[in-house]
Amino acid sequence: MSGLREVLSAVRVTLVFWVVCGLLFPLAIVAVGQIAFHHRADGSMIRDTSGQIVGSAHIGQSFTGPGWFWGRPSATLNPATGKPEPYAANNSGGSNLGPTNAALEAEVKANLQAFLAADPGVRADQVPLDLLESSGSGLDPDITPQSARIQIPRVAQATGISQTVLAGLVQSHTRNGILLRLFGAPHVNVLKLNLALAALAPGR
Repeated sequence: MSGLREVLSAVRVTLVFWVVCGLLFPLAIVAVGQIAFHHRADGSMIRDTSGQIVGSAHIGQSFTGPGWFWGRPSATLNPATGKPEPYAANNSGGSNLGPTNAALEAEVKANLQAFLAADPGVRADQVPLDLLESSGSGLDPDITPQSARIQIPRVAQATGISQTVLAGLVQSHTRNGILLRLFGAPHVNVLKLNLALAALAPGR
């Protein structure tokens, strides 16, 4: 009987911890997240002017046309085909190429050539590194303010919006930190910036 009591006691303890740790605690965390941090808990979704969800503030998207601000290059792959697919959120990851790797050097040169071809008024030594190298996650949604400003002449020419207006747009979307403006470098969310740009030139 002593052995049976010990088994029953162990089963009761297991059930109690299962209920507390497996049900009550996760439910409490979800409740706190939905009440106190609803927007973030739901993925920090971004909506356009019509209210349609167009993406997340934490996952970048590919913009390649001359009338858009370009984001940081992405080295993610399609998990089904293994072929490059920028900002594949279901297969996050960087290229894992070291600084002396020839493939990384070729990738950076290709990104530089593509950028200079779209922005002929920019010198190679003026292009910020975050426009040439992918991030560790491959999903970085932000670029530096410098990277946004250097694209203003191209975007202005393609959209007909003045450089002064675009400079103000970049400035208004520049965030100086991630916590009380003390931690994190200044950055611009590319999706939010392009949504604001689209609002200035609807229908294009």
